[in-house]
Amino acid sequence: MIYMANDKNIQLKHEETTFMAKQFPIRLLANKVGLAGNIGSLFRVADAFGVEKLYLSGLSETASNLKIRKAARSTHKKVDYSFIESEVELVTKLRSEGYTIISLEITSTSQDLRKFVREQKNSLVDKVCLIVGSESEGVEQGLLDVSDYTVHLPMYGDNTSMNVVTATAIALYELVNVWV
Repeated sequence: MIYMANDKNIQLKHEETTFMAKQFPIRLLANKVGLAGNIGSLFRVADAFGVEKLYLSGLSETASNLKIRKAARSTHKKVDYSFIESEVELVTKLRSEGYTIISLEITSTSQDLRKFVREQKNSLVDKVCLIVGSESEGVEQGLLDVSDYTVHLPMYGDNTSMNVVTATAIALYELVNVWV
């Protein structure tokens, strides 16, 4: 809908929006993301972008943690998730189920995510597992080694990293646009 200059632009309440719940063939693996606020926010981002499942590993706390629940704003009740012991084992299983494994990390061979999505838009397989890493360590080398692709977000300042939740949201936005 296009608003004219004299139309009133009024903020809508959650229950007034026309957004339709949708799920996309994307799974998200949070590789040893340890901060409760980040984990809770990953639940919110996963819900917002229709992620079918979130996997938590390493030092990730349980969703019963008060800080996670507060940051998640009840999305931990809506997003399918599980804690896993072996990330590489999970990746092997997901690959056998037809998932393409994409790590979000700056490496010597990573591609600009926007370029990757543009080039893959018509040929990207049906299912994706996006791997994101902890803010201090990034995605572990063992997971980079078993990834089909490694992508990064182009950055234009002096810093070469950003908050894991922010980076995940940007990456999911780009990936979801393959299906919308």
